[in-house]
Amino acid sequence: MKCSWSGFWVGLFVVLSLGTGGKLAAHEANNPGVSDREIVIGQTAPYSGPASAFARIHKSEIAYFEYLNSKGGISGRKIRLLSYDDGLSPPKAFEQVRRLVEQDEVAVVFSLLGTAVNISVRKYLNSKKVPQLFAAAQSSSLADPEHFPYTMGLLPTLRSEGRFYGEDIAKTKPDGKVAVIYQNDDFGKDLLAGLKEGLGSERESQIRAQSFEVTEPTIESQIVTLAASRPDILLVFAYPKHAAQTIRKVHEIGWKPAIYVFSGNGSLTSVIKPAGIEASTGILRAAFFKDPTDPRWKDDPEMNEWREYARQHTPDADLSDYLNSSGIAFAKVLEQVLRQCGNNLSRENILKQAQSLHNFPLPLGLPGAVVNTSATNYEPVKFLELERFDGTSWEPVKR
Repeated sequence: MKCSWSGFWVGLFVVLSLGTGGKLAAHEANNPGVSDREIVIGQTAPYSGPASAFARIHKSEIAYFEYLNSKGGISGRKIRLLSYDDGLSPPKAFEQVRRLVEQDEVAVVFSLLGTAVNISVRKYLNSKKVPQLFAAAQSSSLADPEHFPYTMGLLPTLRSEGRFYGEDIAKTKPDGKVAVIYQNDDFGKDLLAGLKEGLGSERESQIRAQSFEVTEPTIESQIVTLAASRPDILLVFAYPKHAAQTIRKVHEIGWKPAIYVFSGNGSLTSVIKPAGIEASTGILRAAFFKDPTDPRWKDDPEMNEWREYARQHTPDADLSDYLNSSGIAFAKVLEQVLRQCGNNLSRENILKQAQSLHNFPLPLGLPGAVVNTSATNYEPVKFLELERFDGTSWEPVKR
């Protein structure tokens, strides 16, 4: 069965039922979401709203589990993934997650996107002892096993990414004036806090910063305000829509700072092309995944395997867009956890296995990017590489 993006409902919710439909015939050993035929997992995703560009991650995940089911599933069971639209709205996400837990009785909640969305449901899921695994969000607050043991991210934290940029600027532009435009939420503030740590206390007070709300249709006025004093460096801590606006506006007004963007803004489809190739040439970002446009991976066996898989199972997906390939990573890490569970698919054992990943290569990750977890380590991937867009693809920056 092929997965077509046009087959997704973008309305109150999106559901793709993989395997058997309807209520579970019987829970195995009273484990929610598990029967002798299937494992039910759930997620919410921004199929609508300001972060809809990221929905490709979830569509890619759905297609991968469909593919796994065609190969027999996991432990002889099909995966039934329920994926509901949340519009990146925390209140809506909370209601949908509660539905997943209390009505759909999922075994695990998986790959929720967005810092605010994940935080909004974290306390509830922990109180219900439902694993909230591999959040598609990088907030450092999601790496808190002491207070929220059922909540775990996957990728490098925003704090560590911000620190990574600050350290690079401190080393390469020690006297440069720094400006930041950031989302006025936990996502933007976490990146900003890390940036300040990396720059050091002496430069922290010199940062020129402008915030914006994720619901604002345009942030051009904030960009013009920042540009007035012509800082040498601009950091863009925003989702794709506002990142593309910023890059384009900076170019239009003739401001030529060194631009660093959030790692999630490397998509040619969602950021680079809307901003303009010329305007985007030279921008920098942190990376941990192999980018399909990078010539380094033209003959890479893992990337070629993904390309062939994508042509067959997601024929409408843009193979140059790393959001499509990165979704596979989240799905494959969860697959590994479920395989480690064997026939013990209780929520408790799913969490235990998520805490027991040792040097598992990040699927489609850059060399050196591995997944390591424990009961006290909830930062599975720590690897970061600086890359620059050269007008065609992302290339590594050698310092």
